[in-house]
Amino acid sequence: MGKTNFASILDVAVLEPETTASNIAQLCSDAKRYGYACVAVMPHRVKQAAELLKGTAIKITTAIGFPFGATTAAVKAFETAEAIDNGANEIDFVMNIGRMKDGDYAAVKEDMAAAVNAAKGKNKDIIVKVILETCLLTDAEIVKACQIAEELGIDFVKTSTGFNAAGANPAILKLMKDTVGDRLQLKASGQVRTYEKAVEFTECGCTRLGCSVKSAIAISTAAIN
Repeated sequence: MGKTNFASILDVAVLEPETTASNIAQLCSDAKRYGYACVAVMPHRVKQAAELLKGTAIKITTAIGFPFGATTAAVKAFETAEAIDNGANEIDFVMNIGRMKDGDYAAVKEDMAAAVNAAKGKNKDIIVKVILETCLLTDAEIVKACQIAEELGIDFVKTSTGFNAAGANPAILKLMKDTVGDRLQLKASGQVRTYEKAVEFTECGCTRLGCSVKSAIAISTAAIN
């Protein structure tokens, strides 16, 4: 049996602050070549990516409240609406991690609702993913965050920004999957660097994998070699 081609479930990110327009052009070229699900760019690069991917099925997401999740709910709502106006058709936003650590679940819910309501208010078909940054949370906090996300109708719970101490691992993915079942989708990011990790994380129930350009090319080409 041949290898699975995971390109169609990869969200490929170029989010470093030093990213140039030429880096985004290369990302979009790679996306068309390999057939990625989605490209992930910073908000000020959304218009460029949308123009480069016009007429394709490749989605464009952007990073809201990135990478710390510490912007206010109102700012997240504004960022989300502006990104969609600029051509984003998916949204990945970072939860307010500090409020979760406070145990202030009402504030966490307000924060998540701001992003999802702004997105779905623009277009109910916009895919919204909440980034939990699981390496900073206890198991109980991860479960609570997943439960709030489900209550609000968020489409995906996602492990990580990829900019912190650690990313996805099977134990965390199992905990998230056990919490949301098949009602929400699961996205792993951080540590999605090899074909073998792509296999492992999809076996944990992930339907999207977030990774860098280098990792995406390695994963995609492994399936055809």
